Amino acid sequence: MISNHRLASATQSPSINCNDRPNDEISLIVIHSISLPPGEFSNNYIEQFFTNQLDFNAHPYFKTIQDLQVSAHLLIKRDGSIIQFVPFDKRAWHAGKSNFNGQDNCNDFSIGIELEGTDNLNYEAVQYQSLKTTLKQLKDHYPVQNIVGHSDIAPGRKTDPGEAFNWDEIKD
Repeated sequence: MISNHRLASATQSPSINCNDRPNDEISLIVIHSISLPPGEFSNNYIEQFFTNQLDFNAHPYFKTIQDLQVSAHLLIKRDGSIIQFVPFDKRAWHAGKSNFNGQDNCNDFSIGIELEGTDNLNYEAVQYQSLKTTLKQLKDHYPVQNIVGHSDIAPGRKTDPGEAFNWDEIKD
């Protein structure tokens, strides 16, 4: 259930890495993947990164991302649990330079969902279940017309959710 632009089943962990949308249009969902450090799971680094609390000295890789301020609306962890960082009526900073069907700045009109994972490692069945349930709720609440990968809106720059993501798992 979605209430006040928040997913009731999600743990709320507010991020300041967001701002107002230019209008109320939400027509796109963008699927991403992330792991911090790359290929490592079941830690709190993603949540710390999206909420500007990451200790950049905790791992050498973190130095390469220390100047970034990013967030997503949702993170679906390997165990299927969901964390919400940004209410859906706000613009999360997840897509970067992007274009969908001739429209630039996909953050303006999209919801960003991160899956804890990598491009080439299979996602967990419970993640697909959580994602599918969440997508249904979002489509019931907002006029979502398309669901794409980050690679679809930033080709050549981004590859996620990657070849390991099974799109058939989330089809209606």
